[in-house]
Amino acid sequence: MKFMVIRRADAETEAGVMPGAELIADMTQFHEDAAKAGIVIAGSGLMPTSRGAKVKFNNGRPTVIDGPFAEAKELIAGYTLIEVPSREAAIEWVKGWPRLDGHGNVEIEIRQLFTEEDFGDAYTEAMASRDAARNALGKPE
Repeated sequence: MKFMVIRRADAETEAGVMPGAELIADMTQFHEDAAKAGIVIAGSGLMPTSRGAKVKFNNGRPTVIDGPFAEAKELIAGYTLIEVPSREAAIEWVKGWPRLDGHGNVEIEIRQLFTEEDFGDAYTEAMASRDAARNALGKPE
């Protein structure tokens, strides 16, 4: 099962406050341990929303909204994609999150990713073939 582990933004991440050396070391170790366990697919911290934009569609027409965005508690400061046997395994992994992050006050959300099977008959063999070909692009042989 694949999960996205979402580190919620806070006032410091939105202000662009960079983590100190100790937190960077803890986060590096946390992700290295997960990589050694073979569960990490990808992950990264995100720049503050002041460096981002949203594209909002209204009746099919796009409108660009430049950051920063309000409500830091609803924003994302970083993510990690993991593959583990169960939701419970994802929760256990996240319980080991570095305690220095957010000065010990951080919110991590865990969301399961869809699989092809979740879409049933709506996901055709032709779609599966196209997805496989697209996923193979850029992968080393």
